[in-house]
Amino acid sequence: MKQFLIRLLRLICGLLLYALGIVVTLKAHVGYAPWEVFHVGLANTMGMSIGTASILTGLVIGLLAIMLGEKLGLGTILNMVLIGIFLDIILEFNVIPVANNFVIGIIMLLAGLFIISLASYFYIGSAFGAGPRDSLMVALTRKTGLPIGLCRGAIEVAAVLVGWKLGGMVGIGTIISAFAIGFCIQTTFKVLKFDAKEVKHESLDKTFKRIAAEKY
Repeated sequence: MKQFLIRLLRLICGLLLYALGIVVTLKAHVGYAPWEVFHVGLANTMGMSIGTASILTGLVIGLLAIMLGEKLGLGTILNMVLIGIFLDIILEFNVIPVANNFVIGIIMLLAGLFIISLASYFYIGSAFGAGPRDSLMVALTRKTGLPIGLCRGAIEVAAVLVGWKLGGMVGIGTIISAFAIGFCIQTTFKVLKFDAKEVKHESLDKTFKRIAAEKY
């Protein structure tokens, strides 16, 4: 049980950091990252908070991934819910100022991407399963036989286009986020000597079986 609680704490810390990183990129005000374009556009259109929009989006995507044959983990479920809750809390306290010029905005955007990368280290390292968007990407890759990069790109482009139509901010930051996030994650993982491929993720049913059998 102690090992389980340590992994759970790592997961929650990762999701909190992820939400913080998203808020920093939003406050950079130079164009939102692809999924934030969609979340903000949906929130503005439906009259809801950004966090609620993120939660609803995650739930829908998670259901799609299940329908396409993906097994979700505890991390997937908490990803759907907690990032949205943390987003709204951080935004409500308004602790991150809005960038007052373009250069500061770019610096904040890059800082936010590195925070998200560090969050991914904690989140992925907990081994409780991929996030709903990553699960959908894997499911589409398996079903279509197309390269994983193409499937991920198609999902992100669709999110940007729909979010833009709904009023989400698209700008230079959107392009930077799309191309720089991979570099930020790779650099962070290299510094921390973390290989995500070595992580064996645990499905939700396996987690419950382990808890029930008190094998932690």
